[in-house]
Amino acid sequence: MVTEPGVLRWHDPAADIDHLSEVADRVRRSAETVIDGKSDVIRTALVVLFAEGHLLIEDVPGVGKTMLAKALARSIDARVRRIQFTPDLLPSDVTGVSVYNQGTRDFEFRPGPVFANIVVGDEINRAEPKAQSALLECMEEHQVTVDGVTYRLEPPFMVIATQNPIEMDGTRALPEAQRDRFTARVSMGYPSPAAELAMLDNHGQNDPLTGVTPVTSAAEVAKLAGLVRSVHVSDEVRQYIVDLVGATRRHPEITLGASPRAALHLIRTARAHAAIDRRGYVLPDDVQALASAVLAHRLLLHPEITLSGEPTNDIAARIVTDLIARIPVARQAQPRPPRRGR
Repeated sequence: MVTEPGVLRWHDPAADIDHLSEVADRVRRSAETVIDGKSDVIRTALVVLFAEGHLLIEDVPGVGKTMLAKALARSIDARVRRIQFTPDLLPSDVTGVSVYNQGTRDFEFRPGPVFANIVVGDEINRAEPKAQSALLECMEEHQVTVDGVTYRLEPPFMVIATQNPIEMDGTRALPEAQRDRFTARVSMGYPSPAAELAMLDNHGQNDPLTGVTPVTSAAEVAKLAGLVRSVHVSDEVRQYIVDLVGATRRHPEITLGASPRAALHLIRTARAHAAIDRRGYVLPDDVQALASAVLAHRLLLHPEITLSGEPTNDIAARIVTDLIARIPVARQAQPRPPRRGR
Protein backbone atom coordinates (compact mmCIF):
# COMPACT_ATOMS: atom_id res chain seq x y z
CA MET A 1 0.00 0.00 0.00
CA VAL A 2 1.30 3.45 -0.95
CA THR A 3 0.27 6.56 0.92
CA GLU A 4 0.58 10.20 -0.09
CA PRO A 5 -0.89 13.33 1.51
CA GLY A 6 -4.63 12.91 1.19
CA VAL A 7 -4.25 9.80 -1.00
CA LEU A 8 -4.55 6.11 -0.16
CA ARG A 9 -4.07 3.56 -2.91
CA TRP A 10 -3.13 -0.11 -3.17
CA HIS A 11 0.21 -1.04 -4.65
CA ASP A 12 0.01 -3.82 -7.26
CA PRO A 13 3.26 -5.84 -7.50
CA ALA A 14 1.95 -7.67 -10.58
CA ALA A 15 1.58 -4.37 -12.43
CA ASP A 16 5.19 -3.49 -11.59
CA ILE A 17 6.40 -6.86 -12.90
CA ASP A 18 4.40 -6.32 -16.11
CA HIS A 19 5.97 -2.88 -16.51
CA LEU A 20 9.47 -4.32 -16.07
CA SER A 21 8.77 -6.93 -18.72
CA GLU A 22 7.49 -4.24 -21.10
CA VAL A 23 10.60 -2.09 -20.58
CA ALA A 24 12.85 -5.12 -21.15
CA ASP A 25 10.95 -5.90 -24.34
CA ARG A 26 11.43 -2.34 -25.61
CA VAL A 27 15.18 -2.49 -24.97
CA ARG A 28 15.37 -5.91 -26.62
CA ARG A 29 13.59 -4.73 -29.75
CA SER A 30 15.83 -1.66 -29.88
CA ALA A 31 18.99 -3.79 -29.68
CA GLU A 32 17.67 -6.22 -32.29
CA THR A 33 17.58 -3.42 -34.86
CA VAL A 34 21.38 -3.51 -34.66
CA ILE A 35 22.14 -7.17 -33.84
CA ASP A 36 20.31 -9.63 -36.09
CA GLY A 37 19.48 -13.16 -34.98
CA LYS A 38 20.90 -12.99 -31.45
CA SER A 39 17.77 -12.73 -29.29
CA ASP A 40 19.08 -15.17 -26.69
CA VAL A 41 22.29 -13.18 -26.19
CA ILE A 42 20.37 -9.91 -25.93
CA ARG A 43 17.99 -11.45 -23.39
CA THR A 44 20.89 -12.59 -21.22
CA ALA A 45 22.33 -9.08 -21.37
CA LEU A 46 18.99 -7.66 -20.21
CA VAL A 47 18.83 -10.16 -17.36
CA VAL A 48 22.27 -9.01 -16.20
CA LEU A 49 21.24 -5.36 -16.50
CA PHE A 50 18.18 -5.76 -14.26
CA ALA A 51 20.13 -8.02 -11.89
CA GLU A 52 22.55 -5.11 -11.31
CA GLY A 53 25.45 -7.16 -12.64
CA HIS A 54 28.20 -6.96 -15.23
CA LEU A 55 28.47 -8.72 -18.58
CA LEU A 56 31.48 -10.26 -20.34
CA ILE A 57 31.08 -10.81 -24.10
CA GLU A 58 33.71 -13.12 -25.54
CA ASP A 59 34.18 -14.16 -29.16
CA VAL A 60 36.31 -13.71 -32.24
CA PRO A 61 36.63 -10.24 -33.80
CA GLY A 62 33.92 -8.96 -36.10
CA VAL A 63 30.85 -10.76 -34.77
CA GLY A 64 29.28 -7.72 -33.08
CA LYS A 65 30.55 -7.79 -29.48
CA THR A 66 31.15 -4.06 -29.22
CA MET A 67 28.07 -3.33 -31.36
CA LEU A 68 25.87 -5.21 -28.89
CA ALA A 69 27.37 -3.35 -25.93
CA LYS A 70 26.85 0.01 -27.64
CA ALA A 71 23.30 -0.86 -28.74
CA LEU A 72 22.28 -1.70 -25.18
CA ALA A 73 23.94 1.43 -23.87
CA ARG A 74 22.25 3.69 -26.42
CA SER A 75 18.85 2.14 -25.72
CA ILE A 76 19.00 3.60 -22.22
CA ASP A 77 18.99 7.35 -21.63
CA ALA A 78 22.00 7.17 -19.35
CA ARG A 79 25.60 8.28 -19.10
CA VAL A 80 27.67 5.97 -21.29
CA ARG A 81 31.46 5.91 -21.52
CA ARG A 82 33.76 3.68 -23.53
CA ILE A 83 37.25 2.50 -22.58
CA GLN A 84 39.57 0.99 -25.17
CA PHE A 85 41.80 -1.40 -23.25
CA THR A 86 45.36 -1.41 -24.60
CA PRO A 87 48.70 -2.60 -23.18
CA ASP A 88 49.70 0.97 -22.23
CA LEU A 89 46.45 1.77 -20.39
CA LEU A 90 46.99 2.98 -16.81
CA PRO A 91 44.62 2.53 -13.83
CA SER A 92 44.21 6.32 -13.64
CA ASP A 93 42.96 6.27 -17.24
CA VAL A 94 40.03 4.25 -15.92
CA THR A 95 39.27 5.67 -12.49
CA GLY A 96 40.46 9.26 -12.84
CA VAL A 97 43.31 11.27 -11.40
CA SER A 98 43.97 14.12 -8.97
CA VAL A 99 45.38 17.18 -10.77
CA TYR A 100 47.01 20.18 -9.14
CA ASN A 101 45.03 23.38 -9.67
CA GLN A 102 47.31 26.38 -9.63
CA GLY A 103 44.39 28.74 -9.08
CA THR A 104 43.23 27.11 -5.84
CA ARG A 105 46.68 25.70 -4.99
CA ASP A 106 45.13 22.38 -4.25
CA PHE A 107 44.57 19.04 -5.92
CA GLU A 108 41.22 18.42 -7.56
CA PHE A 109 39.84 15.11 -8.75
CA ARG A 110 39.02 14.64 -12.40
CA PRO A 111 36.73 11.60 -12.81
CA GLY A 112 37.67 8.93 -15.32
CA PRO A 113 35.36 7.15 -17.76
CA VAL A 114 34.27 4.67 -15.08
CA PHE A 115 32.00 7.42 -13.70
CA ALA A 116 29.02 6.54 -15.87
CA ASN A 117 25.91 4.37 -15.75
CA ILE A 118 27.12 1.99 -18.44
CA VAL A 119 30.83 1.49 -19.06
CA VAL A 120 31.78 -0.27 -22.27
CA GLY A 121 35.20 -1.89 -21.88
CA ASP A 122 36.45 -2.90 -25.32
CA GLU A 123 38.97 -5.77 -25.57
CA ILE A 124 39.55 -5.88 -21.84
CA ASN A 125 42.02 -8.76 -22.06
CA ARG A 126 44.52 -6.72 -24.09
CA ALA A 127 45.36 -4.52 -21.09
CA GLU A 128 47.93 -5.22 -18.39
CA PRO A 129 46.60 -6.69 -15.11
CA LYS A 130 47.24 -3.41 -13.27
CA ALA A 131 44.81 -1.63 -15.62
CA GLN A 132 42.24 -4.40 -15.34
CA SER A 133 42.47 -4.19 -11.54
CA ALA A 134 41.15 -0.63 -11.69
CA LEU A 135 37.71 -2.16 -12.27
CA LEU A 136 37.74 -4.50 -9.26
CA GLU A 137 36.51 -2.05 -6.63
CA CYS A 138 33.94 -0.32 -8.81
CA MET A 139 32.41 -3.57 -10.08
CA GLU A 140 32.00 -5.08 -6.63
CA GLU A 141 31.38 -2.07 -4.38
CA HIS A 142 30.15 0.56 -6.86
CA GLN A 143 32.75 3.02 -5.66
CA VAL A 144 36.20 4.30 -6.60
CA THR A 145 39.00 5.21 -4.19
CA VAL A 146 41.68 7.63 -5.41
CA ASP A 147 44.35 9.13 -3.14
CA GLY A 148 42.50 7.86 -0.08
CA VAL A 149 39.18 9.48 -1.02
CA THR A 150 36.20 7.29 -1.91
CA TYR A 151 33.71 8.37 -4.58
CA ARG A 152 30.37 6.63 -5.01
CA LEU A 153 29.12 5.56 -8.44
CA GLU A 154 25.52 6.45 -9.21
CA PRO A 155 23.10 3.60 -9.96
CA PRO A 156 22.52 1.96 -12.27
CA PHE A 157 26.12 0.95 -12.87
CA MET A 158 27.02 -1.79 -15.33
CA VAL A 159 30.27 -2.82 -16.99
CA ILE A 160 29.88 -4.45 -20.40
CA ALA A 161 33.28 -5.77 -21.41
CA THR A 162 34.32 -7.51 -24.60
CA GLN A 163 37.28 -9.80 -25.02
CA ASN A 164 38.85 -11.88 -27.77
CA PRO A 165 39.75 -15.55 -27.26
CA ILE A 166 43.02 -15.89 -25.36
CA GLU A 167 44.56 -17.81 -28.23
CA MET A 168 44.78 -14.57 -30.24
CA ASP A 169 47.90 -12.41 -30.34
CA GLY A 170 48.19 -9.74 -27.67
CA THR A 171 45.60 -11.22 -25.34
CA ARG A 172 45.90 -12.70 -21.85
CA ALA A 173 43.52 -14.56 -19.59
CA LEU A 174 41.66 -12.44 -17.07
CA PRO A 175 42.65 -13.11 -13.45
CA GLU A 176 40.22 -15.26 -11.47
CA ALA A 177 39.18 -12.30 -9.28
CA GLN A 178 38.31 -10.27 -12.36
CA ARG A 179 36.30 -13.05 -14.03
CA ASP A 180 34.41 -13.71 -10.81
CA ARG A 181 33.10 -10.15 -10.77
CA PHE A 182 31.41 -10.58 -14.12
CA THR A 183 27.90 -11.82 -13.48
CA ALA A 184 27.64 -13.69 -16.76
CA ARG A 185 29.61 -14.46 -19.89
CA VAL A 186 28.03 -14.82 -23.32
CA SER A 187 29.38 -15.68 -26.74
CA MET A 188 28.00 -14.03 -29.86
CA GLY A 189 28.78 -16.75 -32.38
CA TYR A 190 28.58 -16.31 -36.13
CA PRO A 191 25.18 -15.25 -37.49
CA SER A 192 23.05 -17.61 -39.51
CA PRO A 193 23.19 -17.13 -43.30
CA ALA A 194 19.74 -15.49 -43.22
CA ALA A 195 20.75 -13.11 -40.41
CA GLU A 196 24.01 -12.26 -42.18
CA LEU A 197 22.13 -11.53 -45.40
CA ALA A 198 19.71 -9.30 -43.49
CA MET A 199 22.69 -7.51 -41.94
CA LEU A 200 24.11 -6.77 -45.40
CA ASP A 201 20.75 -5.43 -46.56
CA ASN A 202 20.03 -3.34 -43.47
CA HIS A 203 23.47 -2.11 -42.42
CA GLY A 204 25.56 -2.29 -45.57
CA GLN A 205 25.43 1.47 -46.23
CA ASN A 206 24.69 3.10 -42.86
CA ASP A 207 25.89 2.82 -39.29
CA PRO A 208 23.06 0.93 -37.54
CA LEU A 209 23.75 2.68 -34.24
CA THR A 210 22.64 6.04 -35.64
CA GLY A 211 19.02 4.88 -35.56
CA VAL A 212 19.09 3.68 -31.95
CA THR A 213 17.28 6.03 -29.57
CA PRO A 214 16.68 5.63 -25.82
CA VAL A 215 13.58 3.64 -24.90
CA THR A 216 14.00 3.95 -21.12
CA SER A 217 15.95 6.01 -18.60
CA ALA A 218 18.66 5.31 -16.06
CA ALA A 219 16.30 6.24 -13.23
CA GLU A 220 13.70 3.77 -14.45
CA VAL A 221 16.26 0.98 -14.80
CA ALA A 222 17.48 1.61 -11.24
CA LYS A 223 13.89 1.52 -9.96
CA LEU A 224 13.10 -1.73 -11.78
CA ALA A 225 16.34 -3.30 -10.56
CA GLY A 226 15.14 -2.60 -7.03
CA LEU A 227 11.90 -4.39 -7.89
CA VAL A 228 13.84 -7.45 -9.06
CA ARG A 229 15.36 -7.80 -5.58
CA SER A 230 11.88 -8.44 -4.18
CA VAL A 231 11.07 -11.38 -6.49
CA HIS A 232 10.25 -14.40 -4.32
CA VAL A 233 12.72 -17.31 -4.10
CA SER A 234 11.58 -20.39 -2.18
CA ASP A 235 13.82 -22.26 0.25
CA GLU A 236 13.89 -25.21 -2.14
CA VAL A 237 15.18 -23.10 -5.03
CA ARG A 238 17.80 -21.54 -2.76
CA GLN A 239 18.95 -25.01 -1.75
CA TYR A 240 19.05 -26.05 -5.40
CA ILE A 241 21.36 -23.12 -6.18
CA VAL A 242 23.65 -24.02 -3.27
CA ASP A 243 23.74 -27.67 -4.39
CA LEU A 244 24.53 -26.72 -7.99
CA VAL A 245 27.29 -24.27 -7.09
CA GLY A 246 28.72 -26.64 -4.49
CA ALA A 247 28.90 -29.47 -7.03
CA THR A 248 31.36 -27.46 -9.15
CA ARG A 249 33.79 -27.46 -6.20
CA ARG A 250 33.81 -31.25 -6.02
CA HIS A 251 33.93 -32.06 -9.73
CA PRO A 252 37.00 -34.15 -10.66
CA GLU A 253 37.77 -32.06 -13.76
CA ILE A 254 37.70 -28.72 -11.92
CA THR A 255 40.57 -27.23 -9.93
CA LEU A 256 38.70 -24.17 -8.71
CA GLY A 257 34.91 -24.26 -8.52
CA ALA A 258 32.36 -21.47 -8.38
CA SER A 259 32.58 -19.03 -5.48
CA PRO A 260 29.87 -17.91 -3.03
CA ARG A 261 29.68 -14.74 -5.14
CA ALA A 262 28.64 -16.98 -8.04
CA ALA A 263 25.71 -18.27 -5.99
CA LEU A 264 24.63 -14.68 -5.27
CA HIS A 265 24.88 -13.78 -8.93
CA LEU A 266 22.89 -16.87 -9.90
CA ILE A 267 20.00 -16.05 -7.57
CA ARG A 268 19.98 -12.40 -8.71
CA THR A 269 19.88 -13.32 -12.38
CA ALA A 270 17.22 -15.96 -11.73
CA ARG A 271 15.08 -13.23 -10.13
CA ALA A 272 15.58 -10.96 -13.14
CA HIS A 273 14.83 -13.82 -15.53
CA ALA A 274 11.57 -14.54 -13.72
CA ALA A 275 10.57 -10.87 -13.68
CA ILE A 276 11.17 -10.49 -17.42
CA ASP A 277 8.92 -13.54 -17.86
CA ARG A 278 6.24 -11.65 -15.86
CA ARG A 279 6.56 -13.80 -12.73
CA GLY A 280 7.02 -12.63 -9.18
CA TYR A 281 8.65 -15.90 -8.13
CA VAL A 282 11.63 -17.97 -9.28
CA LEU A 283 11.40 -21.47 -10.76
CA PRO A 284 14.23 -24.00 -11.15
CA ASP A 285 13.88 -23.36 -14.89
CA ASP A 286 15.14 -19.81 -14.31
CA VAL A 287 18.22 -21.12 -12.54
CA GLN A 288 18.92 -23.75 -15.19
CA ALA A 289 18.51 -21.25 -18.04
CA LEU A 290 21.28 -19.07 -16.63
CA ALA A 291 23.57 -21.57 -14.89
CA SER A 292 25.98 -21.96 -17.79
CA ALA A 293 26.28 -18.21 -18.48
CA VAL A 294 26.80 -17.43 -14.79
CA LEU A 295 29.03 -20.32 -13.71
CA ALA A 296 31.08 -21.61 -16.66
CA HIS A 297 33.51 -18.67 -17.01
CA ARG A 298 34.43 -18.92 -13.31
CA LEU A 299 35.58 -22.53 -13.41
CA LEU A 300 39.29 -23.30 -13.47
CA LEU A 301 39.87 -26.66 -15.15
CA HIS A 302 42.63 -29.19 -14.54
CA PRO A 303 45.47 -28.60 -17.04
CA GLU A 304 45.26 -32.09 -18.49
CA ILE A 305 41.58 -31.56 -19.32
CA THR A 306 42.41 -28.61 -21.53
CA LEU A 307 44.92 -30.67 -23.57
CA SER A 308 42.10 -32.41 -25.42
CA GLY A 309 41.90 -29.58 -27.94
CA GLU A 310 38.29 -28.73 -27.05
CA PRO A 311 37.85 -25.02 -26.24
CA THR A 312 37.98 -24.35 -22.51
CA ASN A 313 34.69 -22.48 -22.53
CA ASP A 314 32.95 -25.42 -24.22
CA ILE A 315 34.34 -27.85 -21.64
CA ALA A 316 33.19 -25.67 -18.74
CA ALA A 317 29.72 -25.24 -20.27
CA ARG A 318 29.46 -29.00 -20.79
CA ILE A 319 30.36 -29.63 -17.14
CA VAL A 320 27.66 -27.21 -15.97
CA THR A 321 25.11 -28.87 -18.26
CA ASP A 322 26.03 -32.28 -16.86
CA LEU A 323 25.63 -31.01 -13.30
CA ILE A 324 22.19 -29.60 -14.11
CA ALA A 325 21.17 -33.05 -15.34
CA ARG A 326 22.52 -34.75 -12.21
CA ILE A 327 21.53 -32.38 -9.37
CA PRO A 328 17.97 -33.22 -8.22
CA VAL A 329 15.35 -30.52 -7.86
CA ALA A 330 13.16 -30.63 -4.75
CA ARG A 331 9.52 -31.40 -5.45
CA GLN A 332 8.39 -28.22 -3.71
CA ALA A 333 10.79 -26.02 -5.71
CA GLN A 334 8.00 -24.74 -7.95
CA PRO A 335 5.89 -22.72 -5.53
CA ARG A 336 2.68 -20.93 -6.17
CA PRO A 337 2.97 -17.16 -6.24
CA PRO A 338 2.87 -15.64 -2.73
CA ARG A 339 -0.55 -14.42 -1.71
CA ARG A 340 -1.07 -10.71 -2.01
CA GLY A 341 -2.13 -8.95 1.12
CA ARG A 342 -5.02 -6.60 1.23
